[in-house]
Amino acid sequence: MLFKLAWGNVRRAGRDYLVYLLTLTLAVTVFYAFNTISVQVDIAGVGAQNPGMGETLGGIISGLTVFLAFVMGFLMVYANNFIMKRRKKEFGLYQVLGMSRGQVARVMTLETVFVSLAALVLGVALGLVLSQLMVFFTASLFKTQISNFRFFVSPSALFMTVGCLVAIFFVTLVFNLRVVARARVIDLMSAGRQNETIKARNPWVSAAIFVLGLAAIIVAYVRLLHDGLPYDGQPEAMQAFLITTLIVVVGTILFFFGLSGFLLKALQGARGLYWRGLNMVTIRQLAAKVNTVSFSMAIIAMILFLAITSVTTGMSLASVMNSTVERGTPVDYTTSVMYYSQAIADEWNADPTISGGEGGVTFAAPTEPVDLMAMSANQTLNADTPDAQPFDLASIAGSYVQVDAYDSTPRGASKPLVTLKDLCDAVDMPLPAGTESSDVDSLGLQVISASNYNDYLAFRGMETLDMPADGYTLLSDMGETVNRVYDAVLKQGVELDLGGFKLHPVQDHVNADASVFVNSMMGMDSGTLVVPDAVLAALNLPPYTSYLLVNYAAGANDPESDAYIAAPRRYNDVTDGAGNIVGGWGAEATRSTTYESVNSMNGLISYLAIYIGFVLVVACAAILTIQQLSGVSDAGKNYRILSELGTSTRQISHSVLAQQTIFFIFPVVVGIAHSVVALSVIVDLIELFGGLTIAGMVSFTALIFLIAYGGYFCVTYLMSKGIVRDAIRARHAA
Repeated sequence: MLFKLAWGNVRRAGRDYLVYLLTLTLAVTVFYAFNTISVQVDIAGVGAQNPGMGETLGGIISGLTVFLAFVMGFLMVYANNFIMKRRKKEFGLYQVLGMSRGQVARVMTLETVFVSLAALVLGVALGLVLSQLMVFFTASLFKTQISNFRFFVSPSALFMTVGCLVAIFFVTLVFNLRVVARARVIDLMSAGRQNETIKARNPWVSAAIFVLGLAAIIVAYVRLLHDGLPYDGQPEAMQAFLITTLIVVVGTILFFFGLSGFLLKALQGARGLYWRGLNMVTIRQLAAKVNTVSFSMAIIAMILFLAITSVTTGMSLASVMNSTVERGTPVDYTTSVMYYSQAIADEWNADPTISGGEGGVTFAAPTEPVDLMAMSANQTLNADTPDAQPFDLASIAGSYVQVDAYDSTPRGASKPLVTLKDLCDAVDMPLPAGTESSDVDSLGLQVISASNYNDYLAFRGMETLDMPADGYTLLSDMGETVNRVYDAVLKQGVELDLGGFKLHPVQDHVNADASVFVNSMMGMDSGTLVVPDAVLAALNLPPYTSYLLVNYAAGANDPESDAYIAAPRRYNDVTDGAGNIVGGWGAEATRSTTYESVNSMNGLISYLAIYIGFVLVVACAAILTIQQLSGVSDAGKNYRILSELGTSTRQISHSVLAQQTIFFIFPVVVGIAHSVVALSVIVDLIELFGGLTIAGMVSFTALIFLIAYGGYFCVTYLMSKGIVRDAIRARHAA
């Protein structure tokens, strides 16, 4: 009997369950499809190029799914509150007719089971289709070819999805049973006549709060644009960023808190608009609703800001890395050595735990750069196996060049001869946003000789540079944020005074393509000064870094050469002729591993951005939908009165549409405004390492919003029209 009653209730109240069912189905679909990533990467051929990528992505997605399941659980409870509010009188009637609270609770449990099972079946079915399509998306992200496509079902993804759904089910059930257990029959029967208490605010006070919130948001924008993001982790910068974040959060809350009074006063002033049609009713209902949901609208605006920013930044960053990796991988293999300064050598020699004490190792600042090709032969290949042998880089090298860079702080001096800040001051340009609190004052540009740079250009097949005795040029493979300063220095002909030498630029812009010394997915050369050999010799500069660039003898991307480089080996100390340790090996990278790293990073960033962004947008849209449906349901008697006074159903529906459009649009507008400011700063930050454009991803982000956010808006309005018709029909029937 209870089973039949519960099934009939679900069929009869299907419209009330629509939002709950839609949101839960979307959650199941997305949870299942994204948790099949480990299977997708295998079918797409990613595992062959990136072993372990499937397990890595699968672990991250699984952990993120658990977190998002908590978010969706809260959302389902919120959605279910709307259903309970609509059906309290029904549950009270059951008890009046003789059913116990336990029987009512079992009916509710069965109803929740039916809806959850329907969501599971629909969600898994859609998830199966989506996961097959995502194989092609995965292959495009990781730049692989699908050689053996097959239909697949992932038991682990299904288990994870069912587990999340069961958790959401029990959380929702507990809240439902709590409502029935604690409510009195008289409260349930009179629920339809109970209205939410609305505390009216003084319109002038609300307007003042609105202006105060808007001013706080503007102050936060100005602070962020001026300070930038604290990428260097300096305490002062972090503190300023936290203060800016607090200001924008408080400002957003105050903005929505005072919005109702501001709208009421502003629209009342436009009398022609205020007294037209149902505008007076619409405006007053709108003001009352904003009055009660201001905090949730502020939170929704902040969540939408995070969603817009994460999707746009993540996808744009992946796109940029994919487009810049070609310039950043000029050769088959690169390695480097970082030299110790005299201060570090002295400190380590004085520490017995590092130097080994009496008779131990000795550290020293080098007098000259070491030969990296010869030094690489001191490494041991397969050091932990019986067939250990010296590592012979020369055996696979076809052509190579070594670039020796020197520290711009002369021996015995405490300050560099030239810094980024010096160059900014010379052309009257500010430091790039976010670098003001870093060590740009003490960290100078590295210096290389003109002859060494011409060797590098010849190796790259580029035209060599004619360097006069008083000439210089600047190199950098970073983004526009830094390079615009160097371009201005060269274009304006800024004279540099280096240890008494007056130097003048021989180029009018930075050649970023001719500034790459290591294989990398992003810019690594933050600033290099090229000077005549005689000037470099006279400045008494200590070696800073040596770069070795190698092309394989067997040709580009030779698998055997890559395998030889990747073989396990022991990196022996970098020493001078006297046996002193003068430096340590830096990062090494082949062309193929750099491309693989980019593809892996692209896939990881893209998946996380889409996954997080889509779920957050759905959560926000569902909360707004439930709020609006609850509001329309509560205002049913008002719509009946309007109908009795001669107002057409069409006019009432237009009033509801206007209210819901404003409620859906305002959080998006505020979220977009926050995102525009934040993205402008993020673009400046990423441009420190390489160019970043968000233009290509704006349409992608808009598509997500159109599908998720716009879809919920349409569902909200269609369901609201049904509620209005039912309210009017009930009055006419009476």
